[in-house]
Amino acid sequence: MQLSILDQSPVSSGTSPAAALGNTIELARLADRLGYTRYWIAEHHATQSLASPAPEILIARLGVETRRLRLGSGGVMLPHYSALKVAEQFRMLHALYPGRIDLGVGRAPGGGPLETFALRRERLESPLPDDFPEQLVELLAFLHHEFAAGHPFSRIQVSPDMPGAPRVWLLGSSLWSASAAAQLGLPYAFAHFIAPEPTRAAIELYRARFQPSRYLEKPCAIAALGVVCAATDAEAERLASSVRVLGRRLRQGDLRPIPSIEEASSELAAYGGPPADASEWPRHFTGAPASVRERLEEMARALGVDELMIVTIVHEHAARLASYELLARAFGLA
Repeated sequence: MQLSILDQSPVSSGTSPAAALGNTIELARLADRLGYTRYWIAEHHATQSLASPAPEILIARLGVETRRLRLGSGGVMLPHYSALKVAEQFRMLHALYPGRIDLGVGRAPGGGPLETFALRRERLESPLPDDFPEQLVELLAFLHHEFAAGHPFSRIQVSPDMPGAPRVWLLGSSLWSASAAAQLGLPYAFAHFIAPEPTRAAIELYRARFQPSRYLEKPCAIAALGVVCAATDAEAERLASSVRVLGRRLRQGDLRPIPSIEEASSELAAYGGPPADASEWPRHFTGAPASVRERLEEMARALGVDELMIVTIVHEHAARLASYELLARAFGLA
């Protein structure tokens, strides 16, 4: 089993976004030593709770800080940007760190309606049509020199022009994204921690409809999920109170930093605790290392995946580092 990390650079109450970015750098160094496979940076805009709106900048720094990890975006929200600009950014990263760069692409806004409007490529009275499928195909063509000879963009020499290319992953939390990844022959990462209900159906659909391509011969899927691991089940549940409150707050548009355990426990008590997950598996797996490993392996077997991407958000950075270290030891990562 391979384990990877999705880092949203969480900002804990009482600290700063700069501290959160420093924590990301420290965690990436640890992940590199522990044997995690990938380290992806998320994209979120205009929120006090998550500190990384520009994953490509943070990836460039993490490349210097690590030696073995594959580094990538989880992901770039492509509808905000031109495909050429994204291709240039990630070709630059590929030139700096060849063979180590993943370009995870999503269509979600990564922010609210006002932020989405401010990020628009065109400020028209009516919104632009949803051209994400065309954008994605254009991005692949820029990265792999695939424009037809008569296409005007075929004359553009994307720089830096190095052998190979970053590996493009399609990110999603729906059956649409699963079908699109399958039709294009791309690797697929499903955000179970965002939308746990369709996880099994999406990955099974992806595998059933997969069309081999120049990018990928066989289907390759990752499930991304939350984990809080501690020495005991009780301690893990206590630590997880912060992320449970964060999830409730975000659904209500409350963008404050990650609450302390004391603040979270009080808030959960006031609202009657976190809502029960109606899905086959929870968004967040919590517990002692052996217990978490058993449940994660059970989920991976059921989905037929050999890689899970772990999102861990707790208030104390030391507890976050410890959670990833306990998990790595439980799985015997090299």
